[in-house]
Amino acid sequence: MSSVIKVDTIQDQSGNNIINENANTITIGKSGDTVTVAGGATFVGGGIQWQSTIVTGATHTVSANQGIWIDTSSNACTLTLPASPSVGDQVIFTDYARNWATNAVTLNLNSEKFQGNATPVPVYDTKGESVNIVYSGSTKGWIPNTDGAVALETPQTKTVNFLVIAGGGGGGSSVGGGGGAGGYRNSFNSESSGGGASAETALELIPGDVYTVTVGDGGAGGSTGGNNGSDGNASSISGSGITTITSAGGGGGGNSNGGNGFNGNAGGSGGGGGGNNSSPAGSGGAGTSTQGFAGGTGAVNAPQQGSGAGGGAGAVGADGTSSAGGNGGTGVASTISGSSVTRGGGGGGSGKDSLTGGTGGTGGGGNGNTGSSGSAGAATVNTGSGGGGAHDVVGGAGGKGVVILRIATSDYSGTTSGSPTVTTSGSNTIMQFNGSGSYTA
Repeated sequence: MSSVIKVDTIQDQSGNNIINENANTITIGKSGDTVTVAGGATFVGGGIQWQSTIVTGATHTVSANQGIWIDTSSNACTLTLPASPSVGDQVIFTDYARNWATNAVTLNLNSEKFQGNATPVPVYDTKGESVNIVYSGSTKGWIPNTDGAVALETPQTKTVNFLVIAGGGGGGSSVGGGGGAGGYRNSFNSESSGGGASAETALELIPGDVYTVTVGDGGAGGSTGGNNGSDGNASSISGSGITTITSAGGGGGGNSNGGNGFNGNAGGSGGGGGGNNSSPAGSGGAGTSTQGFAGGTGAVNAPQQGSGAGGGAGAVGADGTSSAGGNGGTGVASTISGSSVTRGGGGGGSGKDSLTGGTGGTGGGGNGNTGSSGSAGAATVNTGSGGGGAHDVVGGAGGKGVVILRIATSDYSGTTSGSPTVTTSGSNTIMQFNGSGSYTA
């Protein structure tokens, strides 16, 4: 049989009350005392107080040292953590109906930190999770004791700007049109993207994750006898947590064969159309919105005609005329590498017989050839420019693309593959990928 000791007040030898049964709060010890609990002893009724009501609402504010069940069967829930918590305060919240994978629980930090970070806010979306967090102080804030499958609920991202240019299209043959420039996408410093578009939003990379960089090759020039040039290949950046950035390859230039002028191919920027003795001449291929412009149209004129030029990242390719091939569309300048460089010019169109070929667009476009002599110009490598059109010879090859990443040097991990050229500009590190590779953030 257990014994019960009933007293009004227990005091220590100095006269301080230890327990007073008439008080609403029973106090053991006084401020500054150390209360020792015998090994193996257990407090009953203290610590975490589990709430009898199941949380089902879209919002709920939890108090310190509460345990709650959250049922998200009908809706997601935003859980507001206690205001002005004290060190050692705990909160436990559990997936009552195993529905967090469908409707997640998002924490409102209430102006405190979580794992040392103010953003992003933690989101728990794993079926069957039970989360136990404790407040550690203002430096790190709330820290999980257990939180299911999530190791770091507030991952910090690293901002990186990009320039992604695809391979340029090859020039066509037989009064061939110039090749179009590869698609041009840029996020840096409010500079333009291709096709007259504004700069895009920079990427946010997750530390430790690997991001794949693909650099597209330029398209081959069209072979003799009347053939379009080949399209360039796409360039891209892909990886966890980002929307893949893909630039389309430039369109190959058109040709003239069998009494028909053939259209240039569509692409990042479109290839120029082939000229022809009689209607129809080839039309320029379309460019891709926010990446590049269309190619020019070939001329109709017997017996002399010029072909259309390839479109550039910065302008439409010029039409061919009865006296010359069209000039390639201009490229776009960027300072992402630390100095201004223009890339993504369209290829010049060819001229039949003694007519002058068009000039390649600023930024690396190849020149179109004069039909009676010379060769069509290849585009400059790693500019994504289009190759020049040709008449009696093979069309000029499109230029290989390039991918450039710019990140704060303090955030640069130094881990790459594919041997990019790494330089610095001020407080930033620049990685120029002339071939495919990767970056580990």
